[in-house]
Amino acid sequence: MKYTKLGKRGSTVSTIGFGAWAIGGMNWGDTDDKVSKLALHAALDQGVTLIDTADVYGFGHSEQLIAEVIQERGKDRIVVATKAGNDFYHASEKDDKGYGPIRQNADRDYIIWAAEQSLKRLKLDVIDILQLHSPDTEKLQRDDPWEALDRLKQQGKIKHAAWSVQSFKETEQAFVLDRHHELIDSIQVRYNLLEREAEKVLFPKAEHYGIGVIVRIPLLFGLLTGKFNHETKFAPDDHRSFNLSPEKLTEHLANLEKLQPLFDEYPDQTMSQVSLRFCISHPACHTAIPGAKTPHQVEDNCAASDLGPIPGEKIPVFD
Repeated sequence: MKYTKLGKRGSTVSTIGFGAWAIGGMNWGDTDDKVSKLALHAALDQGVTLIDTADVYGFGHSEQLIAEVIQERGKDRIVVATKAGNDFYHASEKDDKGYGPIRQNADRDYIIWAAEQSLKRLKLDVIDILQLHSPDTEKLQRDDPWEALDRLKQQGKIKHAAWSVQSFKETEQAFVLDRHHELIDSIQVRYNLLEREAEKVLFPKAEHYGIGVIVRIPLLFGLLTGKFNHETKFAPDDHRSFNLSPEKLTEHLANLEKLQPLFDEYPDQTMSQVSLRFCISHPACHTAIPGAKTPHQVEDNCAASDLGPIPGEKIPVFD
Protein backbone atom coordinates (compact mmCIF):
# COMPACT_ATOMS: atom_id res chain seq x y z
CA MET A 1 0.00 0.00 0.00
CA LYS A 2 1.21 3.48 -0.90
CA TYR A 3 0.48 6.60 1.14
CA THR A 4 0.15 10.30 0.40
CA LYS A 5 -0.62 13.53 2.18
CA LEU A 6 -4.21 14.60 1.53
CA GLY A 7 -3.48 18.10 0.26
CA LYS A 8 -1.19 20.64 1.86
CA ARG A 9 -3.01 20.58 5.23
CA GLY A 10 -4.47 17.06 5.30
CA SER A 11 -3.55 13.82 7.01
CA THR A 12 -1.42 11.11 5.45
CA VAL A 13 -3.74 8.49 3.95
CA SER A 14 -3.57 5.30 1.92
CA THR A 15 -4.09 5.85 -1.79
CA ILE A 16 -6.88 3.26 -1.67
CA GLY A 17 -9.38 3.76 1.13
CA PHE A 18 -12.54 2.01 2.25
CA GLY A 19 -15.95 3.37 1.22
CA ALA A 20 -18.43 2.39 3.92
CA TRP A 21 -21.77 3.26 2.35
CA ALA A 22 -22.70 -0.32 1.46
CA ILE A 23 -22.00 -1.75 4.93
CA GLY A 24 -24.61 0.59 6.37
CA GLY A 25 -27.15 -2.06 5.38
CA MET A 26 -29.36 0.14 3.21
CA ASN A 27 -29.56 0.86 -0.53
CA TRP A 28 -27.06 -1.83 -1.59
CA GLY A 29 -28.98 -5.07 -1.21
CA ASP A 30 -28.42 -7.56 1.57
CA THR A 31 -25.49 -7.15 3.96
CA ASP A 32 -24.20 -9.17 6.89
CA ASP A 33 -22.66 -7.21 9.76
CA LYS A 34 -20.19 -9.99 10.53
CA VAL A 35 -18.96 -10.01 6.94
CA SER A 36 -18.91 -6.21 6.85
CA LYS A 37 -16.65 -6.14 9.89
CA LEU A 38 -14.41 -8.77 8.33
CA ALA A 39 -14.16 -6.52 5.27
CA LEU A 40 -13.13 -3.59 7.47
CA HIS A 41 -10.53 -5.72 9.23
CA ALA A 42 -9.24 -6.93 5.86
CA ALA A 43 -8.84 -3.33 4.74
CA LEU A 44 -6.77 -2.51 7.80
CA ASP A 45 -4.72 -5.67 7.29
CA GLN A 46 -4.00 -4.50 3.72
CA GLY A 47 -2.73 -1.14 4.98
CA VAL A 48 -5.84 0.99 4.40
CA THR A 49 -5.85 4.01 6.69
CA LEU A 50 -8.75 6.07 5.27
CA ILE A 51 -12.30 4.95 6.08
CA ASP A 52 -15.05 7.09 4.59
CA THR A 53 -18.62 7.03 5.87
CA ALA A 54 -21.58 9.33 6.53
CA ASP A 55 -24.13 9.69 9.28
CA VAL A 56 -26.92 8.84 6.84
CA TYR A 57 -25.41 5.50 5.73
CA GLY A 58 -27.78 3.05 7.35
CA PHE A 59 -28.98 5.91 9.55
CA GLY A 60 -25.83 5.68 11.67
CA HIS A 61 -25.23 1.95 11.30
CA SER A 62 -22.11 2.31 9.15
CA GLU A 63 -20.53 4.59 11.76
CA GLN A 64 -21.43 2.12 14.51
CA LEU A 65 -19.75 -0.79 12.72
CA ILE A 66 -16.64 1.32 12.16
CA ALA A 67 -16.61 2.18 15.87
CA GLU A 68 -16.73 -1.53 16.77
CA VAL A 69 -13.76 -2.31 14.53
CA ILE A 70 -11.78 0.64 15.86
CA GLN A 71 -12.48 -0.55 19.40
CA GLU A 72 -11.12 -3.96 18.42
CA ARG A 73 -8.09 -2.69 16.52
CA GLY A 74 -7.26 0.68 18.06
CA LYS A 75 -7.33 4.03 16.28
CA ASP A 76 -3.57 4.22 15.54
CA ARG A 77 -3.13 5.49 11.92
CA ILE A 78 -6.81 5.26 10.97
CA VAL A 79 -8.28 8.42 9.45
CA VAL A 80 -12.07 8.51 9.75
CA ALA A 81 -13.98 10.75 7.35
CA THR A 82 -17.71 11.19 7.83
CA LYS A 83 -20.36 13.56 6.49
CA ALA A 84 -23.24 15.71 7.72
CA GLY A 85 -26.04 17.59 6.02
CA ASN A 86 -28.53 14.90 5.02
CA ASP A 87 -31.00 15.20 7.88
CA PHE A 88 -32.77 11.92 8.70
CA TYR A 89 -33.52 12.88 12.31
CA HIS A 90 -36.22 15.53 12.09
CA ALA A 91 -38.94 14.29 9.73
CA SER A 92 -42.57 14.62 10.81
CA GLU A 93 -43.29 11.01 9.79
CA LYS A 94 -40.83 8.46 11.16
CA ASP A 95 -40.25 4.74 10.79
CA ASP A 96 -40.09 2.15 13.56
CA LYS A 97 -36.48 3.16 14.25
CA GLY A 98 -37.44 6.78 14.80
CA TYR A 99 -36.16 8.12 11.47
CA GLY A 100 -37.92 9.64 8.50
CA PRO A 101 -37.42 10.85 4.93
CA ILE A 102 -34.05 12.49 4.32
CA ARG A 103 -33.80 16.21 3.58
CA GLN A 104 -30.84 18.50 3.08
CA ASN A 105 -30.11 20.62 6.11
CA ALA A 106 -27.17 23.03 6.02
CA ASP A 107 -28.16 25.14 9.04
CA ARG A 108 -25.16 25.96 11.21
CA ASP A 109 -26.60 24.59 14.45
CA TYR A 110 -27.78 21.41 12.73
CA ILE A 111 -24.35 20.63 11.21
CA ILE A 112 -22.73 21.11 14.61
CA TRP A 113 -25.33 18.94 16.32
CA ALA A 114 -25.10 16.22 13.66
CA ALA A 115 -21.31 16.11 14.03
CA GLU A 116 -21.75 15.58 17.75
CA GLN A 117 -24.08 12.63 17.07
CA SER A 118 -21.45 11.12 14.77
CA LEU A 119 -18.80 11.53 17.45
CA LYS A 120 -20.98 9.54 19.84
CA ARG A 121 -21.64 6.74 17.35
CA LEU A 122 -17.98 6.56 16.31
CA LYS A 123 -16.89 6.66 19.96
CA LEU A 124 -14.24 9.24 19.10
CA ASP A 125 -13.14 12.47 20.74
CA VAL A 126 -12.47 14.10 17.39
CA ILE A 127 -13.51 13.41 13.79
CA ASP A 128 -10.52 13.44 11.44
CA ILE A 129 -12.46 14.78 8.42
CA LEU A 130 -16.00 16.17 8.45
CA GLN A 131 -17.48 16.70 4.99
CA LEU A 132 -20.57 18.66 4.03
CA HIS A 133 -22.68 15.98 2.35
CA SER A 134 -23.30 17.08 -1.24
CA PRO A 135 -25.35 20.23 -0.55
CA ASP A 136 -27.04 21.94 -3.47
CA THR A 137 -25.72 25.22 -4.85
CA GLU A 138 -28.12 27.44 -2.89
CA LYS A 139 -26.94 26.01 0.42
CA LEU A 140 -23.30 26.41 -0.53
CA GLN A 141 -23.89 30.14 -0.99
CA ARG A 142 -25.02 30.53 2.62
CA ASP A 143 -22.63 31.23 5.47
CA ASP A 144 -24.18 28.64 7.80
CA PRO A 145 -22.43 25.41 6.74
CA TRP A 146 -19.02 27.06 6.57
CA GLU A 147 -19.48 28.71 9.95
CA ALA A 148 -20.37 25.30 11.35
CA LEU A 149 -17.18 23.70 10.02
CA ASP A 150 -15.09 26.58 11.28
CA ARG A 151 -16.62 26.43 14.75
CA LEU A 152 -16.21 22.66 14.97
CA LYS A 153 -12.55 23.10 14.06
CA GLN A 154 -12.07 25.78 16.70
CA GLN A 155 -13.79 23.57 19.29
CA GLY A 156 -11.44 20.71 18.48
CA LYS A 157 -14.29 18.39 17.47
CA ILE A 158 -12.96 17.96 13.92
CA LYS A 159 -9.41 18.07 12.59
CA HIS A 160 -10.18 18.86 8.96
CA ALA A 161 -13.08 20.62 7.23
CA ALA A 162 -14.16 19.20 3.91
CA TRP A 163 -16.85 19.15 1.26
CA SER A 164 -18.40 16.30 -0.72
CA VAL A 165 -19.32 17.82 -4.08
CA GLN A 166 -22.79 17.16 -5.50
CA SER A 167 -22.56 14.68 -8.36
CA PHE A 168 -22.59 16.19 -11.85
CA LYS A 169 -22.31 19.71 -10.40
CA GLU A 170 -18.51 19.69 -10.24
CA THR A 171 -17.94 22.52 -12.72
CA GLU A 172 -20.96 24.55 -11.60
CA GLN A 173 -19.92 24.45 -7.95
CA ALA A 174 -16.20 25.07 -8.39
CA PHE A 175 -16.74 28.66 -7.19
CA VAL A 176 -16.81 27.26 -3.65
CA LEU A 177 -13.07 26.63 -3.71
CA ASP A 178 -12.37 30.27 -4.62
CA ARG A 179 -14.53 31.45 -1.74
CA HIS A 180 -13.61 28.95 0.99
CA HIS A 181 -10.19 27.55 0.09
CA GLU A 182 -8.67 28.70 3.37
CA LEU A 183 -11.17 26.56 5.32
CA ILE A 184 -11.58 23.51 3.05
CA ASP A 185 -8.83 20.95 3.56
CA SER A 186 -10.18 18.32 1.15
CA ILE A 187 -13.00 17.64 -1.26
CA GLN A 188 -14.71 14.42 -2.28
CA VAL A 189 -15.57 14.10 -5.95
CA ARG A 190 -17.39 11.65 -8.21
CA TYR A 191 -14.80 10.52 -10.76
CA ASN A 192 -14.13 7.37 -12.74
CA LEU A 193 -13.19 6.14 -16.22
CA LEU A 194 -16.67 6.89 -17.54
CA GLU A 195 -17.37 10.12 -15.61
CA ARG A 196 -14.62 12.75 -15.88
CA GLU A 197 -16.46 16.04 -15.38
CA ALA A 198 -14.22 17.00 -12.46
CA GLU A 199 -11.17 17.28 -14.73
CA LYS A 200 -12.48 20.48 -16.34
CA VAL A 201 -12.42 23.01 -13.51
CA LEU A 202 -12.54 21.41 -10.08
CA PHE A 203 -9.27 19.48 -10.23
CA PRO A 204 -7.21 22.45 -11.48
CA LYS A 205 -8.63 24.62 -8.68
CA ALA A 206 -7.91 21.96 -6.05
CA GLU A 207 -4.33 21.71 -7.27
CA HIS A 208 -3.99 25.50 -7.28
CA TYR A 209 -5.12 25.80 -3.66
CA GLY A 210 -3.42 22.64 -2.40
CA ILE A 211 -6.72 21.00 -1.45
CA GLY A 212 -6.85 17.23 -1.08
CA VAL A 213 -9.06 15.18 -3.39
CA ILE A 214 -10.88 11.98 -2.40
CA VAL A 215 -12.37 10.10 -5.36
CA ARG A 216 -15.76 8.53 -4.73
CA ILE A 217 -17.68 6.11 -6.96
CA PRO A 218 -14.39 5.09 -8.64
CA LEU A 219 -15.95 1.80 -9.81
CA LEU A 220 -19.29 3.38 -10.85
CA PHE A 221 -21.40 1.38 -8.39
CA GLY A 222 -19.68 -1.85 -9.44
CA LEU A 223 -20.06 -1.40 -13.20
CA LEU A 224 -16.28 -1.05 -13.66
CA THR A 225 -15.67 -4.41 -12.01
CA GLY A 226 -17.00 -6.08 -15.17
CA LYS A 227 -19.74 -8.04 -13.41
CA PHE A 228 -22.77 -6.30 -14.96
CA ASN A 229 -24.38 -6.82 -18.37
CA HIS A 230 -27.57 -5.87 -20.21
CA GLU A 231 -29.54 -8.50 -18.27
CA THR A 232 -28.45 -7.23 -14.84
CA LYS A 233 -31.37 -6.40 -12.54
CA PHE A 234 -31.27 -4.72 -9.14
CA ALA A 235 -33.72 -5.10 -6.28
CA PRO A 236 -36.15 -2.20 -5.77
CA ASP A 237 -34.45 -1.26 -2.47
CA ASP A 238 -31.02 -1.16 -4.17
CA HIS A 239 -30.18 2.43 -5.23
CA ARG A 240 -28.62 1.05 -8.40
CA SER A 241 -32.11 0.27 -9.71
CA PHE A 242 -32.23 4.04 -10.27
CA ASN A 243 -28.58 5.07 -10.61
CA LEU A 244 -27.94 2.21 -13.03
CA SER A 245 -31.37 2.09 -14.64
CA PRO A 246 -31.70 -0.02 -17.81
CA GLU A 247 -31.23 3.13 -19.93
CA LYS A 248 -28.14 4.26 -18.03
CA LEU A 249 -26.75 0.74 -17.95
CA THR A 250 -27.07 0.47 -21.73
CA GLU A 251 -25.24 3.77 -22.21
CA HIS A 252 -22.47 2.88 -19.76
CA LEU A 253 -21.96 -0.59 -21.21
CA ALA A 254 -21.57 0.92 -24.70
CA ASN A 255 -18.86 3.26 -23.39
CA LEU A 256 -17.28 0.44 -21.45
CA GLU A 257 -16.66 -1.38 -24.73
CA LYS A 258 -14.55 1.58 -25.84
CA LEU A 259 -12.34 1.04 -22.79
CA GLN A 260 -11.56 -2.59 -23.61
CA PRO A 261 -8.19 -1.76 -25.23
CA LEU A 262 -7.11 -0.22 -21.91
CA PHE A 263 -8.07 -3.32 -19.93
CA ASP A 264 -6.36 -5.50 -22.54
CA GLU A 265 -3.10 -3.66 -21.83
CA TYR A 266 -3.08 -5.21 -18.35
CA PRO A 267 -4.19 -8.85 -18.71
CA ASP A 268 -2.88 -9.77 -15.25
CA GLN A 269 -4.97 -7.12 -13.52
CA THR A 270 -8.69 -7.08 -12.78
CA MET A 271 -10.95 -4.42 -14.27
CA SER A 272 -11.37 -3.03 -10.76
CA GLN A 273 -7.64 -2.59 -10.35
CA VAL A 274 -7.18 -0.86 -13.72
CA SER A 275 -10.15 1.40 -12.99
CA LEU A 276 -8.79 2.36 -9.57
CA ARG A 277 -5.32 2.96 -11.00
CA PHE A 278 -6.91 5.42 -13.43
CA CYS A 279 -8.44 7.42 -10.58
CA ILE A 280 -5.27 7.79 -8.56
CA SER A 281 -3.18 8.49 -11.67
CA HIS A 282 -4.58 12.02 -12.01
CA PRO A 283 -2.17 14.46 -10.30
CA ALA A 284 -5.03 16.17 -8.45
CA CYS A 285 -6.30 12.93 -6.90
CA HIS A 286 -4.82 11.63 -3.68
CA THR A 287 -6.98 8.65 -2.77
CA ALA A 288 -9.96 6.62 -4.03
CA ILE A 289 -12.59 5.06 -1.78
CA PRO A 290 -14.18 2.05 -3.50
CA GLY A 291 -17.00 0.46 -1.59
CA ALA A 292 -16.67 -3.13 -0.44
CA LYS A 293 -18.85 -5.61 1.40
CA THR A 294 -16.47 -8.60 1.56
CA PRO A 295 -12.79 -9.22 2.35
CA HIS A 296 -12.23 -10.51 -1.20
CA GLN A 297 -13.46 -7.24 -2.71
CA VAL A 298 -11.20 -5.32 -0.33
CA GLU A 299 -8.11 -7.32 -1.26
CA ASP A 300 -8.77 -6.89 -4.97
CA ASN A 301 -9.21 -3.13 -4.57
CA CYS A 302 -6.16 -2.62 -2.39
CA ALA A 303 -3.82 -4.30 -4.88
CA ALA A 304 -4.31 -1.30 -7.19
CA SER A 305 -2.29 0.95 -4.92
CA ASP A 306 1.08 -0.67 -5.65
CA LEU A 307 0.53 -1.06 -9.41
CA GLY A 308 1.45 2.52 -10.21
CA PRO A 309 -0.17 5.17 -12.40
CA ILE A 310 -1.49 4.47 -15.88
CA PRO A 311 0.35 6.46 -18.58
CA GLY A 312 -1.93 9.16 -19.97
CA GLU A 313 -1.44 8.08 -23.57
CA LYS A 314 -3.02 4.71 -22.80
CA ILE A 315 -6.29 6.15 -21.51
CA PRO A 316 -9.06 6.39 -24.15
CA VAL A 317 -10.60 9.83 -24.57
CA PHE A 318 -14.36 10.23 -24.99
CA ASP A 319 -15.92 13.01 -27.04
